[in-house]
Amino acid sequence: MRFRSLGSGSSGNATLVEAHDGAATSRVLVDCGFTLRELEGRLARCGLAVDALEAVFVTHEHGDHVGCAIALARRHRVPLWMSRGTWRAIGEPVLDAGLLHIARDGEAITLAALELRPYTVPHDAAEPLQLSLDDGVVRLGILTDAGSITDHLLQALRDCSALLLECNHDPQLLAASRYPASLKARIGGRLGHLANASAAEILRHVAHPGLRHVVAAHLSEQNNRPELASQALAAALGTEPADIVVADAAQGFDWLGLR
Repeated sequence: MRFRSLGSGSSGNATLVEAHDGAATSRVLVDCGFTLRELEGRLARCGLAVDALEAVFVTHEHGDHVGCAIALARRHRVPLWMSRGTWRAIGEPVLDAGLLHIARDGEAITLAALELRPYTVPHDAAEPLQLSLDDGVVRLGILTDAGSITDHLLQALRDCSALLLECNHDPQLLAASRYPASLKARIGGRLGHLANASAAEILRHVAHPGLRHVVAAHLSEQNNRPELASQALAAALGTEPADIVVADAAQGFDWLGLR
């Protein structure tokens, strides 16, 4: 298995996961929070076309995650997975048979060489689901939007070989920002987004000797700094900030392998 980000931040999120089973390659896109033209361009920079995707998993209905999902399915006939709550929140779009699949907390989804395991998180969306992906040997845990830590969330992220964790904001930068008080309260609230320290706490709970990669993702361009996120996660691991990959809002990050 290997994974990369096509972009990670409030302007759009998409994580590409690829696995080989000896006979075939499976590629799943987790979120597609861009216009269809932008997504096609970002995939092209990876040497891929949209029809190389086995499926798209949409974590929730916010625009920086659902993006062009419906247009992509209709034009390129790529199957979509999302919760029923997410489907309802985006207007219950009608898709051709075989293109829309409903995901549920704890119910495994098998896509050739990959098994996806959705899990619920506290976030201000209709029925948000985050995800772990397993190829039978290694596991990738993805958590990009959550406001607080739950035992269920921690259990879903145990035994991962790589973790992509939201480090949305630094509380001091958020407090000093020009955001309206209501928006500050939403971001920092129980159903908002994870601060650096919260991501570090999650990491302390689930870190183990087999953890190879840790990525800080979904950083706010206004209310965080890459060095603050990497320092917080490195301190949780007892390692150096240089060992933490920080996803760039515009470029994401290049392939990280798990074998």
